[in-house]
Amino acid sequence: MKLNFNIEYHTVYGEQLVLNLQENGKVVQYRMGTTDGLHWTCHLNKQRLAKGAVLNYFYSVDCDGNEQRHEWLTEPHRLEMNAEKATNYNIYDRWTSMPEDAYLYSSAFTDCVNRRERHELKKTEYSKTVKIKVRAPQLRAGETLAVVGGCESLGLWDLSKAVKMEEQNYNEWVVDVDAAPFFDQKVDMKFVVINDNWEVAPIWETGDNRTLEVPGMLANEVVVYELDQAFFPFPNRRLAGTLVPVFSLRSEGSFGVGDFGDLKMMIDYVHSTGQRVLQVLPINDSTVTHTWTDSYPYSCISIFALHPQYVDLRQLPALKDKEAAERFAKLQKELNALSQIDYEAVNNSKTEYLRLLFAQEGKKMMAGEEYKAFFAETQEWLVPYAQYCYLRDLNGTADFSQWPDHNQWDESERKALSNSRTKAYKNVEFYYFVQFILNTQMHSAHEYASHKHIILKGDIPIGVNRHGCDVWMEPKYFHMNGQAGAPPDDFSVDGQNWGFPTYNWDEMVADNCQWWVRRFRNMQKFFDAYRIDHVLGFFRIWEIPIESVHGLLGQFSPSLGMSVEEIESYGLHFQEEHFTKPFITEWMLDRIFGGMKDMVKKEFLNVAHDDVYDIKPEFDTQRKIEAYFAGQTTPEAVLIRDGLYSLVSNVLFLRDKKDENKFHPRITAQLSLIYESLWDCDKDPFNNLYNDYYYRRNNQFWYREAAKKLPKLVQATRMLVCAEDLGMVPDCVPWIMDEQKILSLEIQSMPKDPKVRFGYLSRNPYRSVATITTHDMSTLRQWWDEDYERTQDYFNNMLHNQGEAPHPMPGWVAKDVVAQHLSCPSMLAVISIQDWLAIDEDIRLADADAERINIPANPKHYWRYRMHISLEDLMKNEAFCGKVRAMVSEAGR
Repeated sequence: MKLNFNIEYHTVYGEQLVLNLQENGKVVQYRMGTTDGLHWTCHLNKQRLAKGAVLNYFYSVDCDGNEQRHEWLTEPHRLEMNAEKATNYNIYDRWTSMPEDAYLYSSAFTDCVNRRERHELKKTEYSKTVKIKVRAPQLRAGETLAVVGGCESLGLWDLSKAVKMEEQNYNEWVVDVDAAPFFDQKVDMKFVVINDNWEVAPIWETGDNRTLEVPGMLANEVVVYELDQAFFPFPNRRLAGTLVPVFSLRSEGSFGVGDFGDLKMMIDYVHSTGQRVLQVLPINDSTVTHTWTDSYPYSCISIFALHPQYVDLRQLPALKDKEAAERFAKLQKELNALSQIDYEAVNNSKTEYLRLLFAQEGKKMMAGEEYKAFFAETQEWLVPYAQYCYLRDLNGTADFSQWPDHNQWDESERKALSNSRTKAYKNVEFYYFVQFILNTQMHSAHEYASHKHIILKGDIPIGVNRHGCDVWMEPKYFHMNGQAGAPPDDFSVDGQNWGFPTYNWDEMVADNCQWWVRRFRNMQKFFDAYRIDHVLGFFRIWEIPIESVHGLLGQFSPSLGMSVEEIESYGLHFQEEHFTKPFITEWMLDRIFGGMKDMVKKEFLNVAHDDVYDIKPEFDTQRKIEAYFAGQTTPEAVLIRDGLYSLVSNVLFLRDKKDENKFHPRITAQLSLIYESLWDCDKDPFNNLYNDYYYRRNNQFWYREAAKKLPKLVQATRMLVCAEDLGMVPDCVPWIMDEQKILSLEIQSMPKDPKVRFGYLSRNPYRSVATITTHDMSTLRQWWDEDYERTQDYFNNMLHNQGEAPHPMPGWVAKDVVAQHLSCPSMLAVISIQDWLAIDEDIRLADADAERINIPANPKHYWRYRMHISLEDLMKNEAFCGKVRAMVSEAGR
């Protein structure tokens, strides 16, 4: 079989185009030739290539043996060799870059919203064949692409004779045309969209007719033309959705917490109301202590394992022990009747139930082919995870540094842990069993959603628990001497300290971010879209010293520290001892402690000189102070503790972690007492320095850092990528997000334009997700009553109502807010379940404060919110469902 590849691509001197052909599971490279640096060719003779074979390939540009760039790999070229008589293929390709409408190639659209069945191409026996390939990503479910033109083979412009095409690849359509009647001619043609049932008039592509030039052809020759994209006069797709954590779902049969069975029921609700997106919070295992503190879903112990609390016991075989079955049935009713989740009772009960079921059914279930296939697919992470869980429970702690042995995963133990006849396997097989059930149920929910054209959108936390399996298994990827968090923002004035270890990005980038790629590819088994939690962490992370409790003493990592000479170039005389150590004076102690000042000086401080003090060594870090005040909850103790925290943070500069001769201005230093103590002539240069450092200095550097990581992760899967880009956002963030076609997050009450109080919804970019509130915020009803002046401004100027804003928030106002968000240009408008319910005063919860999911300023918050209404009752309430359905429809979503 002779294959002649042709492509036009402008190159410069020294660049070489390369054909990358997938052969026998490997990519084989063939260097191409050119005479003018524009027209590139490659001639191959594949004697062993069978008829009916499928070729997948892509082009790249090489310079001095190094790849400079390559095509968009999400959609490589595909050639189905279905011409029975063909001995020679002449292929004319086009270079494929990531298109502006790349989202239409995501599984969110191809497998859910626009889900269509694809078929193999029919065999053809033409002596001369023209194969036409074109991309048409705008087509919706139930639509087919056809071609019609000015020759008999193309129907002579008769739409009833239009030649239907087959979708051979996602959004790529192909048809084989008999070229014998019109070879060596020019033929006008055009693409047209046809409804599968011809219920809607065909829709012509925009623009002038295309001209297909058919060359003189030899017998048994196929000419393949890859044409430029076909565009149709369709509006951009805009979809509505609901955000609700899986644990918050409630059904009549769930066990005190939402589960994967409830998730299917929630999919039914979303489908019935005309919505297309269901967004959830992370569902990974977060079991560290077996107490309620494990309820924090963003602190996972495994990026692969699912949380056992989400198992749907209804989908499992019934317990044969009638006494136990009756006990659990009673317990289910008790736990399910609670207004909030009792995390410990739920998880302890489900674990006990699963152990009984494992003893009853485990051997049989794990002997089946489904389990064997699951184990073969997941064993890379499943085996270490199971041993970690066993050792965590055996040793009574997840802190593996305190274990008597096995302080790190030992790959040599994998064989014994994978052999069902060994003692090691017996110790861990229960955890294999649980993850098999969870994976099976979640995969089923995902399939259920996609068949109903619903996008399941997941959440990828930026960090992992420092005592989790991921750190235990691959410690080279983590820095344990730092804590990830966020600088001060609207959520927390002291910053957020998540406690996660920071990433060793040098190590991760060195192996092309394989840890992240594995993570994303595992997630695509369950979701078709995902939210990147704190996407800013891929540019730089807020790294807090291990001895800090709050986030004020953090610094961006990586970032470009400032030398003394640079600092002084702004006109600020740098006093290292004065600016980098806590500065404590008599008037500051008066301000912070008032009448308790003398006691604080005696117990916690030493006199340095005059009226200046140092903190005693036993209290000179926030962690030491935290340990001293542990268990003390009186108002006086809390005031003193928090005051000492602020003294430790009372510095103007922080020393760089890697270079002791470089410094970083402390975040929000202008709010500190040491800043207040500066002369006015020093404040101006410090402000200029501060603004340059945080908003300009690192932009290009952070752009290059993100460019090493995000493109690899975005293109690792076909999921639709959305980012949480809130907080202190550098200018370089939208640059990368635009390049990689990542959806931004737009919240009207947190506008990205610093010149406005509330965002203008009409200005939302199309490539964005609009929402009213997130799990980290007050709900809409709470927000409405928090600040009456702010609410009045919003009521008059954003909702365009006259008069005084009503309190508490009435349903008609909530409906107006939701309706405005649904009408905005954003591709996705995802509204939290609490804010959806707020539109109906008959159905919503009376106590708005009971609907809050998380308070970011409190790192020990108990995540236990649960819907007050069951999904069965919600779907029976046609008045509410009809209202939601009408709002979605009226907004054109």
